[in-house]
Amino acid sequence: MKRYWIGLGLWLLVITVHVQASESTAPAESGSVVTALGSQSTHLSVDALSPLGMYQAADPIVKAVMLILLAASGVTWAVLVTKQWQLGRACRRLAPLVSLCAHAESFAAAKAAASCHQGTGLAFLSAAQTELALSEQVDAVSQGVKERVQARLERVQVAQASMMNRGTGVLASIGSVAPFVGLFGTVWGIMNAFIGIAHTQTTNLAVVAPGIAEALLATALGLVAAIPAVIVYNYFTRALAAYRAQMGDLAVAILVLVSRDLDSERNAQTELAWRQAG
Repeated sequence: MKRYWIGLGLWLLVITVHVQASESTAPAESGSVVTALGSQSTHLSVDALSPLGMYQAADPIVKAVMLILLAASGVTWAVLVTKQWQLGRACRRLAPLVSLCAHAESFAAAKAAASCHQGTGLAFLSAAQTELALSEQVDAVSQGVKERVQARLERVQVAQASMMNRGTGVLASIGSVAPFVGLFGTVWGIMNAFIGIAHTQTTNLAVVAPGIAEALLATALGLVAAIPAVIVYNYFTRALAAYRAQMGDLAVAILVLVSRDLDSERNAQTELAWRQAG
């Protein structure tokens, strides 16, 4: 009986020592596992969760969305550079003609002085000159000459503004559509992330995070494309309004010169008629 109890006690002692030894090695093993997971997570965050890594790991549909948004952003900056150069050059060339016509004594003098200038302002002078040349075929001074000249100047103003406004409509389209394109990429990416969760049957953040990050990158690219497009579009809207106002000033200055010349010619004819009658 005593041998039984002594054997049972020795057996329990052996089991206790074995358990304690297992518990002492478990933290080291878990620590090594945590360290490995930590290093793996760090490697994942540096490589797979970078913008380039997320693009490379994304679904083909999401990749296409990202490329479309990057192309739209490039179009925005291309339009900004091109239209800024065109509009700036047009305004610089138009300003001297406005000042010249505003201080000229007659339309002929303004036309002669503007021969050394370039730009859209010459189209206004040519349109007025064309109408005056056609009106000279009438025997008497017509009362509708100013109205016809004004109509031609208005058409030139509309044509020049339309030509300068060409290409800015795409900015409005990008600003309104790009967020929804990015949202489509996000929805598609999150859908794929949920499908991956269903296949792996795990909700571990290390497994779920890359797919969600790829999806959110599409939304970020949509905002990157849309926000500058809206800002640039609003900027060109104000700049084109100022350009139209400058063309309006030139048209008014030319119309004043034409009216002055017509009144001077009418007064000369009236004075000649009085002299002949006297």
